Amino acid sequence: MFKKTTIFTHLGVATCAVAVLLTGCATATPEQKGAGTGALIGAVAGQILGHDSRSSAIGAGLGALGGYVWSKNMEDKKRAMEQATAGTGTVVTQTSDNQLKLTIPNDISFDTGRYDIKPNLRPILDQFAQGLSQQPGTEVRIIGHTDNTGSDAVNNPLSVNRAQSTRDYLVARGVSSSRITIDGRGEREPIADNTTEVGRARNRRIEIFLAERAQGGMTRP
Repeated sequence: MFKKTTIFTHLGVATCAVAVLLTGCATATPEQKGAGTGALIGAVAGQILGHDSRSSAIGAGLGALGGYVWSKNMEDKKRAMEQATAGTGTVVTQTSDNQLKLTIPNDISFDTGRYDIKPNLRPILDQFAQGLSQQPGTEVRIIGHTDNTGSDAVNNPLSVNRAQSTRDYLVARGVSSSRITIDGRGEREPIADNTTEVGRARNRRIEIFLAERAQGGMTRP
């Protein structure tokens, strides 16, 4: 077992290293920054847990596996989705951890209380699926949401079923089901005021995330 002073010493060194990384890599690419930060975090873990060079190397490797990167493929996908969803109310963003996020409102995706996909959603999902077979390192996550009308016994399975329907549609267009995870959050994560009809309409939505692992990173089997 290490002495507390030893652990704090390594934490201090790691903190300095983080500062150097953040201030000294202004010209680094997003891929280099993402992989480098992950590797550094892993190395810190290795120093604390293993207190030797071998543990540090293992920790650095584990850290590098964890991060997402914003590559040219991701930027191209974002632009394509912005064009495909123009005028639909769909919001296309890059998240702080470099995932592509589509927030798709209920009025073009599902009728109230239902989980069969509406015709207006199909072109969006078609565009999303396009090209993913050439990007094997990407992962897809789909999350369904509802407003607060009705009970959890209704809303929770409804949100899951909406995510499931979206996954089934993407799989039918060639996206491997092993690359897609789904979840339903029911009414638990509102983005607007549920006391107004406008707010409830915004909360009835699905969110689709696309993420690319750092070079050398692991994807789900």
